[in-house]
Amino acid sequence: MSDSELMFRPIDQLAGLVKSGEISALELVDTSLAQIDELNPTYNAFIDVFHDDARAKAKEVASGDTRPLAGVPVAIKNNRPVEGARLTFAADVMGDFRAAHDAFLVRRLRDAGAIIVGTTNLPEFGILPTTEPRRFGPSRNPWDTTRTTGGSSGGSAAAVASGMVPFAHANDGGGSTRIPAACCGLVGLKPQRGRISSGPDVGGSFLGIDGVLTRTTAETALALDVLAGYEAGDAYWAAAPSKPFSELVREEPKGLKIAMTLEPPLEGATLDPSSVKAVSDAAELLRELGHEVVEVNPPWNVPGMLELFSALFGPMISLQIAFAQMVTGSEFTEDQMEPLSWSIWQQSQQISAVMGFGAEVQMQALARMVVSWAQDYDAILCPALAEPPVTLGTIDSCSDDPMGAFARSGHFTPFTAISNATGSPAISVPLYQNDDLGLPLAVQLIGRPESEGLLLALSAQLENALPWAGRRAPLDAS
Repeated sequence: MSDSELMFRPIDQLAGLVKSGEISALELVDTSLAQIDELNPTYNAFIDVFHDDARAKAKEVASGDTRPLAGVPVAIKNNRPVEGARLTFAADVMGDFRAAHDAFLVRRLRDAGAIIVGTTNLPEFGILPTTEPRRFGPSRNPWDTTRTTGGSSGGSAAAVASGMVPFAHANDGGGSTRIPAACCGLVGLKPQRGRISSGPDVGGSFLGIDGVLTRTTAETALALDVLAGYEAGDAYWAAAPSKPFSELVREEPKGLKIAMTLEPPLEGATLDPSSVKAVSDAAELLRELGHEVVEVNPPWNVPGMLELFSALFGPMISLQIAFAQMVTGSEFTEDQMEPLSWSIWQQSQQISAVMGFGAEVQMQALARMVVSWAQDYDAILCPALAEPPVTLGTIDSCSDDPMGAFARSGHFTPFTAISNATGSPAISVPLYQNDDLGLPLAVQLIGRPESEGLLLALSAQLENALPWAGRRAPLDAS
């Protein structure tokens, strides 16, 4: 096995090699760093790489280490603090601000034995489902470098899909884990609201939740076991699972009732035939596996959905901009931000406290209606994306019509944000490939509240039926 092949091995196997002494943590980390040095100039996945610190931390991990991720390299999306490292949100206005502490999720990864090798690229302030920030330039999809990696965790997706790291951190406030997973042929789970702490900086987020990008369902389950759990002061938290997720993922689901839909939750969105076919094929596969699949039209396509979501998403983004003002001690001007960021910032200033709370109440009412309707089903099957990964520049945050670009992004990804509104878990599953384009082709499964275990088991069942982990991006695509 070549050294580079190590980065395509499952994370539990890599940890096992370190524990047994077959390979050292330093060898694993050096392999990852070498892959980053070779491939990052092409794919632009990383913002910063921690060569010296990662090697020093790896030297502290010895054979016989019992931790679940002993010596395994991982990357952190550059919108969560890593002590001593730059925290930029891919925004010029953050300058070279350095975090004074680790996010709780970073601490949990370190405590599990993982070695952080760097931080990854994202759209400015994590707004768009494509990773093309003005400050650091576009991340490129290893399957086709002319196309998006998705966003906002696009740098992490490129890093995993190209084999720079075996898994990477992501987060999801409107689809930002599931979208890059779908674009790059990876597994992307949005956990239940409150499953993973967003501390210590905030108590929780109504829309956003952290997670990981992996190649296999079992790896996502293992990482969720590491990251999940209440931390003191959390505003939201999910009930502990009946068993570890790494055990639940191995259970064989039987006789589930699954709703299938091609009805987007967003007015005006249309579906590419490849997205329709993927869902239809997945429905047939689920039937072959013994599940009942029922075609439905969920009650989620309501007028003004984009505006309502924007009324919550905009202030969430603006809090990051306000944080940037606080740490830099300066007021920002229009030319210091991308036009889309500036537009969202300006619009958020016009939202009163009553309007903001009113939007949240309306969204909660919609969420309650959708969750109540979905109680009749074990899961919902729908597209992950409405169309194949778009070419770079299609959704331009620096265009003359930045809010038009934001609306266009919704039509690219109309099926993801509804799960952020409900808080329920959802997973992007890379079941197929678009043979005409040579690109991954995913479907999405949405679960009931706190049903990550069932979603993971169902994803694993699909993976066993149509294994995808062996598919590799060509890495010389253009």
